[in-house]
Amino acid sequence: MTRRTLLRGMAAAPFVATAGSLLAPSVAEAATVDPGQFTLAARSGNGYGEFADLTAGLAAKLPKVDATAVIADANRKATHLTSAPSTVQAFSTGFAWDSGDQAVDYWIPQGVTTSADAYGNGLYPSGGDRRVVLASWYFETDPDGNGVDDYPVDKGLRLTFVDYTVSSTPMYRHVLLVEPVKTDSGEYSFNPIRKHAGGIMWYGNLLYVVDTYKGIRVFDLNTLFTVAVDDADVCGLNPADGHYYGYGYQYVLPQSYAYDNTGKYLRYTAIGLDRTSSPDSLVVTEYSLAGTVDYTDGAFNGTGPLTTTPKVVRWNLDYTTRQLSSTTATEAVTIAQQKIQGVVSRNSQHFLSTSDGPSAKGGLRTFTSGASKTTAVCDLAVGCEDLSYHSDTASGWAYSEPVIWNLSEYTGKRYVYAVHADGS
Repeated sequence: MTRRTLLRGMAAAPFVATAGSLLAPSVAEAATVDPGQFTLAARSGNGYGEFADLTAGLAAKLPKVDATAVIADANRKATHLTSAPSTVQAFSTGFAWDSGDQAVDYWIPQGVTTSADAYGNGLYPSGGDRRVVLASWYFETDPDGNGVDDYPVDKGLRLTFVDYTVSSTPMYRHVLLVEPVKTDSGEYSFNPIRKHAGGIMWYGNLLYVVDTYKGIRVFDLNTLFTVAVDDADVCGLNPADGHYYGYGYQYVLPQSYAYDNTGKYLRYTAIGLDRTSSPDSLVVTEYSLAGTVDYTDGAFNGTGPLTTTPKVVRWNLDYTTRQLSSTTATEAVTIAQQKIQGVVSRNSQHFLSTSDGPSAKGGLRTFTSGASKTTAVCDLAVGCEDLSYHSDTASGWAYSEPVIWNLSEYTGKRYVYAVHADGS
Protein backbone atom coordinates (compact mmCIF):
# COMPACT_ATOMS: atom_id res chain seq x y z
CA MET A 1 0.00 0.00 0.00
CA THR A 2 1.46 3.36 -1.01
CA ARG A 3 1.36 6.54 1.06
CA ARG A 4 -1.28 7.95 -1.27
CA THR A 5 -3.34 4.82 -0.70
CA LEU A 6 -3.51 5.86 2.95
CA LEU A 7 -4.73 9.29 1.91
CA ARG A 8 -7.21 7.69 -0.43
CA GLY A 9 -8.45 5.47 2.36
CA MET A 10 -9.10 8.51 4.53
CA ALA A 11 -11.06 10.22 1.76
CA ALA A 12 -13.17 7.16 1.06
CA ALA A 13 -13.78 6.04 4.64
CA PRO A 14 -17.39 6.17 5.77
CA PHE A 15 -18.33 8.94 8.20
CA VAL A 16 -21.26 8.35 10.48
CA ALA A 17 -23.00 11.65 11.24
CA THR A 18 -25.94 12.62 13.36
CA ALA A 19 -28.84 14.65 12.08
CA GLY A 20 -26.47 17.62 11.68
CA SER A 21 -24.37 15.96 8.97
CA LEU A 22 -21.21 17.40 7.44
CA LEU A 23 -23.34 19.01 4.71
CA ALA A 24 -25.58 20.84 7.18
CA PRO A 25 -25.06 24.60 7.56
CA SER A 26 -24.34 24.51 11.30
CA VAL A 27 -21.40 22.11 11.53
CA ALA A 28 -18.48 24.53 11.29
CA GLU A 29 -16.95 27.10 13.61
CA ALA A 30 -14.45 29.64 12.27
CA ALA A 31 -11.83 31.88 13.87
CA THR A 32 -8.97 34.07 12.69
CA VAL A 33 -5.45 33.08 13.78
CA ASP A 34 -2.03 34.69 13.47
CA PRO A 35 -0.97 34.30 9.80
CA GLY A 36 2.69 35.00 10.61
CA GLN A 37 3.08 31.48 11.98
CA PHE A 38 2.62 30.03 8.47
CA THR A 39 5.74 30.44 6.36
CA LEU A 40 7.31 28.95 3.26
CA ALA A 41 10.88 28.81 1.98
CA ALA A 42 11.52 29.33 -1.73
CA ARG A 43 13.66 26.62 -3.35
CA SER A 44 15.14 26.78 -6.86
CA GLY A 45 16.71 23.33 -6.98
CA ASN A 46 16.99 19.85 -5.50
CA GLY A 47 19.77 17.51 -4.47
CA TYR A 48 20.91 17.19 -8.10
CA GLY A 49 21.35 20.92 -8.75
CA GLU A 50 19.39 24.00 -9.74
CA PHE A 51 16.14 23.25 -11.57
CA ALA A 52 17.14 25.72 -14.30
CA ASP A 53 20.46 23.94 -14.90
CA LEU A 54 18.87 20.49 -14.90
CA THR A 55 16.19 21.65 -17.35
CA ALA A 56 18.82 23.22 -19.59
CA GLY A 57 20.66 19.91 -19.63
CA LEU A 58 17.49 18.13 -20.73
CA ALA A 59 16.88 20.79 -23.39
CA ALA A 60 20.21 19.87 -24.95
CA LYS A 61 18.96 16.29 -25.31
CA LEU A 62 15.23 16.62 -26.05
CA PRO A 63 12.88 18.70 -28.22
CA LYS A 64 11.41 21.49 -26.11
CA VAL A 65 7.80 22.66 -26.57
CA ASP A 66 5.41 24.91 -24.69
CA ALA A 67 1.84 24.39 -23.50
CA THR A 68 0.35 25.91 -26.64
CA ALA A 69 1.94 23.13 -28.70
CA VAL A 70 0.54 20.47 -26.37
CA ILE A 71 -2.94 22.01 -26.49
CA ALA A 72 -2.80 22.08 -30.29
CA ASP A 73 -1.82 18.39 -30.23
CA ALA A 74 -4.82 17.19 -28.20
CA ASN A 75 -5.56 13.55 -29.04
CA ARG A 76 -8.61 12.51 -26.98
CA LYS A 77 -12.24 13.55 -27.20
CA ALA A 78 -14.26 14.60 -24.19
CA THR A 79 -18.06 14.61 -24.13
CA HIS A 80 -19.81 17.96 -23.69
CA LEU A 81 -22.42 17.92 -20.92
CA THR A 82 -25.79 19.40 -21.84
CA SER A 83 -27.33 18.90 -18.40
CA ALA A 84 -26.22 18.56 -14.81
CA PRO A 85 -24.34 15.34 -14.09
CA SER A 86 -24.65 13.22 -10.95
CA THR A 87 -26.05 15.22 -8.02
CA VAL A 88 -24.84 18.62 -9.29
CA GLN A 89 -27.06 21.67 -8.75
CA ALA A 90 -26.73 25.18 -10.27
CA PHE A 91 -25.05 23.62 -13.32
CA SER A 92 -23.53 25.90 -15.94
CA THR A 93 -21.25 23.90 -18.26
CA GLY A 94 -18.88 20.94 -18.31
CA PHE A 95 -17.66 17.74 -19.88
CA ALA A 96 -16.92 14.08 -19.19
CA TRP A 97 -13.72 12.19 -19.98
CA ASP A 98 -13.66 9.52 -22.69
CA SER A 99 -14.61 5.94 -21.86
CA GLY A 100 -11.03 4.89 -21.12
CA ASP A 101 -10.45 7.68 -18.61
CA GLN A 102 -13.86 7.07 -17.05
CA ALA A 103 -12.99 3.44 -16.41
CA VAL A 104 -9.29 3.47 -15.53
CA ASP A 105 -8.89 2.71 -11.83
CA TYR A 106 -5.23 3.55 -11.32
CA TRP A 107 -5.36 7.20 -12.50
CA ILE A 108 -7.56 9.30 -10.21
CA PRO A 109 -8.50 12.94 -10.99
CA GLN A 110 -7.94 15.49 -8.22
CA GLY A 111 -7.14 19.08 -9.23
CA VAL A 112 -8.73 21.62 -11.58
CA THR A 113 -7.83 25.12 -12.79
CA THR A 114 -8.54 27.08 -15.97
CA SER A 115 -7.08 29.76 -18.19
CA ALA A 116 -9.41 32.17 -16.37
CA ASP A 117 -6.99 31.67 -13.47
CA ALA A 118 -3.97 32.04 -15.74
CA TYR A 119 -4.95 35.40 -17.25
CA GLY A 120 -7.64 37.92 -16.40
CA ASN A 121 -9.38 37.68 -19.77
CA GLY A 122 -9.54 33.88 -19.53
CA LEU A 123 -7.58 33.22 -22.74
CA TYR A 124 -4.30 31.37 -23.17
CA PRO A 125 -1.56 32.20 -23.89
CA SER A 126 -1.25 35.92 -23.15
CA GLY A 127 -2.58 37.52 -26.31
CA GLY A 128 -3.91 34.16 -27.51
CA ASP A 129 -7.37 32.76 -28.08
CA ARG A 130 -7.57 29.33 -26.38
CA ARG A 131 -9.98 28.55 -23.53
CA VAL A 132 -8.31 25.82 -21.52
CA VAL A 133 -9.06 23.62 -18.52
CA LEU A 134 -6.28 21.78 -16.66
CA ALA A 135 -6.78 18.73 -14.44
CA SER A 136 -4.34 16.74 -12.31
CA TRP A 137 -4.43 12.99 -11.62
CA TYR A 138 -2.44 10.76 -9.28
CA PHE A 139 -1.50 7.11 -9.81
CA GLU A 140 -2.89 4.60 -7.32
CA THR A 141 -1.12 1.26 -7.14
CA ASP A 142 -3.83 -0.20 -4.87
CA PRO A 143 -7.16 1.09 -6.23
CA ASP A 144 -9.34 -1.33 -4.27
CA GLY A 145 -7.59 -0.46 -1.00
CA ASN A 146 -7.06 -4.06 0.07
CA GLY A 147 -3.40 -3.52 0.96
CA VAL A 148 -2.08 -5.38 -2.09
CA ASP A 149 -0.63 -3.40 -5.00
CA ASP A 150 -2.43 -4.28 -8.23
CA TYR A 151 0.00 -2.17 -10.26
CA PRO A 152 3.69 -2.49 -9.34
CA VAL A 153 4.92 0.74 -10.96
CA ASP A 154 3.75 3.98 -9.37
CA LYS A 155 3.71 6.42 -12.30
CA GLY A 156 3.25 9.50 -10.14
CA LEU A 157 1.27 12.45 -11.46
CA ARG A 158 -0.16 13.48 -14.78
CA LEU A 159 -1.66 16.74 -16.01
CA THR A 160 -4.42 17.02 -18.59
CA PHE A 161 -4.68 19.95 -21.01
CA VAL A 162 -8.28 20.34 -22.21
CA ASP A 163 -8.97 22.63 -25.17
CA TYR A 164 -12.42 24.00 -24.28
CA THR A 165 -12.38 26.76 -26.89
CA VAL A 166 -15.30 25.09 -28.65
CA SER A 167 -17.21 23.76 -25.66
CA SER A 168 -19.35 21.39 -27.73
CA THR A 169 -16.27 19.47 -28.91
CA PRO A 170 -13.61 19.54 -26.16
CA MET A 171 -10.31 17.78 -26.89
CA TYR A 172 -7.55 16.90 -24.44
CA ARG A 173 -4.11 15.36 -23.92
CA HIS A 174 -2.33 13.94 -20.85
CA VAL A 175 1.28 14.79 -19.97
CA LEU A 176 3.48 13.39 -17.19
CA LEU A 177 4.70 15.64 -14.38
CA VAL A 178 8.34 14.95 -13.54
CA GLU A 179 11.22 16.22 -11.41
CA PRO A 180 14.53 16.82 -13.23
CA VAL A 181 17.48 14.86 -11.81
CA LYS A 182 20.81 13.33 -12.79
CA THR A 183 21.57 9.64 -13.04
CA ASP A 184 24.35 7.96 -11.04
CA SER A 185 26.60 8.43 -14.07
CA GLY A 186 25.85 12.16 -14.25
CA GLU A 187 23.43 12.11 -17.20
CA TYR A 188 20.46 14.47 -17.19
CA SER A 189 17.19 12.68 -16.55
CA PHE A 190 13.89 12.99 -14.68
CA ASN A 191 11.85 11.00 -12.17
CA PRO A 192 8.09 10.60 -11.62
CA ILE A 193 6.59 12.69 -8.82
CA ARG A 194 4.84 10.28 -6.48
CA LYS A 195 2.52 12.64 -4.66
CA HIS A 196 -1.23 13.27 -4.34
CA ALA A 197 -1.66 16.53 -6.33
CA GLY A 198 -4.92 17.27 -4.55
CA GLY A 199 -5.11 20.80 -5.90
CA ILE A 200 -3.65 22.91 -8.70
CA MET A 201 -3.61 26.61 -9.59
CA TRP A 202 -2.65 28.23 -12.91
CA TYR A 203 -1.19 31.73 -12.72
CA GLY A 204 0.36 33.28 -15.82
CA ASN A 205 2.59 30.60 -17.22
CA LEU A 206 3.15 28.88 -13.89
CA LEU A 207 1.30 25.87 -12.53
CA TYR A 208 1.17 25.51 -8.73
CA VAL A 209 0.65 21.96 -7.41
CA VAL A 210 0.18 21.23 -3.72
CA ASP A 211 2.46 18.65 -2.10
CA THR A 212 0.44 17.34 0.86
CA TYR A 213 3.32 16.89 3.28
CA LYS A 214 5.81 19.47 2.08
CA GLY A 215 4.33 22.59 0.48
CA ILE A 216 3.93 23.66 -3.14
CA ARG A 217 5.65 22.57 -6.36
CA VAL A 218 5.80 24.93 -9.35
CA PHE A 219 5.98 24.07 -13.07
CA ASP A 220 6.71 26.39 -16.00
CA LEU A 221 4.29 25.77 -18.86
CA ASN A 222 6.77 27.29 -21.29
CA THR A 223 9.00 24.25 -20.83
CA LEU A 224 7.83 20.76 -21.71
CA PHE A 225 9.80 18.04 -23.51
CA THR A 226 8.85 15.55 -26.20
CA VAL A 227 9.94 12.00 -25.36
CA ALA A 228 9.67 8.51 -26.86
CA VAL A 229 6.35 6.73 -26.37
CA ASP A 230 7.05 3.06 -27.04
CA ASP A 231 7.83 2.00 -23.45
CA ALA A 232 5.05 2.55 -20.94
CA ASP A 233 7.11 1.21 -18.02
CA VAL A 234 10.11 3.56 -18.15
CA CYS A 235 10.41 7.15 -16.93
CA GLY A 236 13.51 9.20 -17.70
CA LEU A 237 16.67 8.17 -19.51
CA ASN A 238 16.85 4.49 -20.41
CA PRO A 239 20.56 3.63 -20.50
CA ALA A 240 19.80 0.51 -22.52
CA ASP A 241 18.86 2.49 -25.63
CA GLY A 242 19.74 6.10 -24.77
CA HIS A 243 16.16 7.28 -25.21
CA TYR A 244 13.99 9.25 -22.80
CA TYR A 245 10.52 8.01 -21.85
CA GLY A 246 7.56 9.27 -19.85
CA TYR A 247 5.62 6.06 -19.14
CA GLY A 248 4.24 6.14 -22.68
CA TYR A 249 3.22 9.81 -22.66
CA GLN A 250 4.56 11.96 -25.47
CA TYR A 251 5.22 15.01 -23.30
CA VAL A 252 6.73 15.53 -19.85
CA LEU A 253 6.51 18.72 -17.75
CA PRO A 254 9.49 19.19 -15.37
CA GLN A 255 9.31 20.96 -12.03
CA SER A 256 10.91 24.41 -12.05
CA TYR A 257 10.57 25.72 -8.48
CA ALA A 258 9.25 24.90 -5.01
CA TYR A 259 7.97 26.43 -1.80
CA ASP A 260 8.61 24.27 1.25
CA ASN A 261 6.61 24.63 4.45
CA THR A 262 8.80 26.05 7.24
CA GLY A 263 6.23 27.35 9.71
CA LYS A 264 3.48 25.67 11.70
CA TYR A 265 2.31 22.32 10.40
CA LEU A 266 -0.02 22.64 7.43
CA ARG A 267 -1.61 19.96 5.30
CA TYR A 268 -1.46 21.22 1.70
CA THR A 269 -4.69 19.65 0.44
CA ALA A 270 -6.03 22.18 -2.07
CA ILE A 271 -5.09 25.54 -3.55
CA GLY A 272 -7.02 28.36 -5.20
CA LEU A 273 -6.41 31.78 -6.76
CA ASP A 274 -7.99 35.02 -5.52
CA ARG A 275 -7.94 37.80 -8.15
CA THR A 276 -10.12 40.12 -6.04
CA SER A 277 -7.53 40.64 -3.32
CA SER A 278 -4.92 43.36 -3.64
CA PRO A 279 -2.45 42.07 -4.64
CA ASP A 280 -3.59 38.77 -6.15
CA SER A 281 -3.19 35.92 -3.69
CA LEU A 282 -3.40 32.17 -3.32
CA VAL A 283 -5.17 30.24 -0.58
CA VAL A 284 -4.49 26.75 0.74
CA THR A 285 -6.79 24.57 2.80
CA GLU A 286 -6.60 21.27 4.69
CA TYR A 287 -8.45 17.96 4.54
CA SER A 288 -9.65 16.33 7.74
CA LEU A 289 -11.75 13.25 8.22
CA ALA A 290 -13.76 14.48 11.20
CA GLY A 291 -12.79 18.11 11.71
CA THR A 292 -9.30 17.41 13.10
CA VAL A 293 -6.31 17.43 10.75
CA ASP A 294 -3.98 14.41 10.92
CA TYR A 295 -0.25 15.16 10.71
CA THR A 296 0.90 11.65 11.64
CA ASP A 297 0.32 9.87 8.33
CA GLY A 298 3.40 11.18 6.53
CA ALA A 299 6.69 13.04 6.81
CA PHE A 300 5.32 16.57 7.18
CA ASN A 301 7.48 19.68 7.13
CA GLY A 302 6.55 21.97 9.99
CA THR A 303 7.06 23.22 13.51
CA GLY A 304 4.93 22.78 16.61
CA PRO A 305 2.74 23.13 18.50
CA LEU A 306 0.07 21.75 16.19
CA THR A 307 -3.12 23.59 15.25
CA THR A 308 -5.25 20.69 14.13
CA THR A 309 -8.47 22.50 13.20
CA PRO A 310 -8.59 22.80 9.36
CA LYS A 311 -7.37 26.14 8.11
CA VAL A 312 -7.54 28.43 5.09
CA VAL A 313 -4.20 30.23 4.72
CA ARG A 314 -3.40 33.02 2.24
CA TRP A 315 -0.15 34.17 0.61
CA ASN A 316 0.23 37.23 -1.63
CA LEU A 317 1.40 36.90 -5.24
CA ASP A 318 3.60 39.11 -7.42
CA TYR A 319 1.78 39.74 -10.70
CA THR A 320 5.02 40.57 -12.53
CA THR A 321 6.94 37.40 -11.64
CA ARG A 322 3.92 35.16 -10.98
CA GLN A 323 5.72 33.98 -7.82
CA LEU A 324 4.89 34.64 -4.17
CA SER A 325 5.60 38.23 -3.19
CA SER A 326 6.22 37.10 0.39
CA THR A 327 6.77 33.67 1.91
CA THR A 328 4.88 34.68 5.08
CA ALA A 329 1.11 34.23 5.03
CA THR A 330 -1.12 37.31 5.23
CA GLU A 331 -4.33 35.65 6.46
CA ALA A 332 -5.22 32.47 8.31
CA VAL A 333 -8.60 31.28 9.53
CA THR A 334 -9.64 28.03 11.15
CA ILE A 335 -12.78 26.25 10.01
CA ALA A 336 -13.90 23.03 11.69
CA GLN A 337 -15.33 21.56 8.50
CA GLN A 338 -14.91 17.90 7.65
CA LYS A 339 -13.61 16.52 4.36
CA ILE A 340 -12.60 19.74 2.62
CA GLN A 341 -11.38 18.93 -0.90
CA GLY A 342 -11.13 22.34 -2.58
CA VAL A 343 -10.95 26.07 -1.85
CA VAL A 344 -11.30 29.41 -3.65
CA SER A 345 -11.62 32.84 -2.08
CA ARG A 346 -12.95 36.28 -2.94
CA ASN A 347 -11.28 38.53 -0.40
CA SER A 348 -12.82 37.50 2.94
CA GLN A 349 -15.40 35.13 1.42
CA HIS A 350 -14.22 31.55 1.08
CA PHE A 351 -15.78 28.67 -0.87
CA LEU A 352 -15.12 25.05 0.07
CA SER A 353 -15.96 21.77 -1.64
CA THR A 354 -16.76 18.98 0.81
CA SER A 355 -17.00 15.29 -0.05
CA ASP A 356 -18.95 12.47 1.55
CA GLY A 357 -17.57 9.21 0.19
CA PRO A 358 -18.14 7.19 -3.00
CA SER A 359 -21.93 7.22 -3.02
CA ALA A 360 -23.17 10.43 -1.34
CA LYS A 361 -23.33 13.86 -2.92
CA GLY A 362 -20.69 16.49 -2.33
CA GLY A 363 -21.35 20.09 -1.38
CA LEU A 364 -20.22 23.63 -2.13
CA ARG A 365 -20.12 25.66 1.07
CA THR A 366 -19.12 29.23 1.89
CA PHE A 367 -18.09 31.28 4.91
CA THR A 368 -16.62 34.69 5.68
CA SER A 369 -13.35 35.06 7.58
CA GLY A 370 -14.12 34.93 11.29
CA ALA A 371 -17.73 33.83 10.83
CA SER A 372 -19.25 31.26 13.16
CA LYS A 373 -20.38 28.78 10.51
CA THR A 374 -20.39 27.81 6.86
CA THR A 375 -23.53 27.81 4.75
CA ALA A 376 -24.53 25.60 1.85
CA VAL A 377 -24.35 27.00 -1.70
CA CYS A 378 -25.36 23.95 -3.75
CA ASP A 379 -24.83 20.22 -4.14
CA LEU A 380 -21.81 18.97 -6.08
CA ALA A 381 -21.06 15.63 -7.69
CA VAL A 382 -20.32 12.45 -5.80
CA GLY A 383 -16.58 12.43 -5.16
CA CYS A 384 -16.13 16.19 -5.65
CA GLU A 385 -12.58 17.49 -5.47
CA ASP A 386 -10.74 20.75 -6.26
CA LEU A 387 -12.28 24.18 -7.08
CA SER A 388 -11.43 27.04 -9.45
CA TYR A 389 -13.26 30.40 -9.53
CA HIS A 390 -14.18 31.83 -12.96
CA SER A 391 -15.21 35.49 -12.90
CA ASP A 392 -17.82 36.90 -15.28
CA THR A 393 -15.31 39.72 -15.92
CA ALA A 394 -13.02 37.35 -17.88
CA SER A 395 -13.77 39.22 -21.11
CA GLY A 396 -12.36 36.61 -23.49
CA TRP A 397 -14.09 33.70 -21.78
CA ALA A 398 -16.97 35.19 -19.85
CA TYR A 399 -20.11 33.61 -18.49
CA SER A 400 -23.21 35.65 -17.71
CA GLU A 401 -22.40 35.28 -14.02
CA PRO A 402 -19.45 33.98 -11.97
CA VAL A 403 -19.02 30.21 -11.94
CA ILE A 404 -16.92 27.79 -9.91
CA TRP A 405 -15.29 24.78 -11.57
CA ASN A 406 -15.11 21.40 -9.85
CA LEU A 407 -14.31 17.83 -10.85
CA SER A 408 -15.20 14.41 -9.47
CA GLU A 409 -12.94 11.41 -8.95
CA TYR A 410 -14.75 8.05 -8.92
CA THR A 411 -14.71 5.70 -11.92
CA GLY A 412 -17.79 6.03 -14.11
CA LYS A 413 -18.70 9.29 -12.34
CA ARG A 414 -15.89 11.55 -13.54
CA TYR A 415 -17.05 15.00 -14.60
CA VAL A 416 -15.41 18.40 -14.94
CA TYR A 417 -18.05 21.10 -14.62
CA ALA A 418 -18.88 24.61 -13.49
CA VAL A 419 -21.71 25.71 -11.18
CA HIS A 420 -23.15 29.16 -10.60
CA ALA A 421 -21.15 30.72 -7.78
CA ASP A 422 -24.27 31.92 -5.99
CA GLY A 423 -25.90 28.47 -6.20
CA SER A 424 -28.82 29.70 -8.31
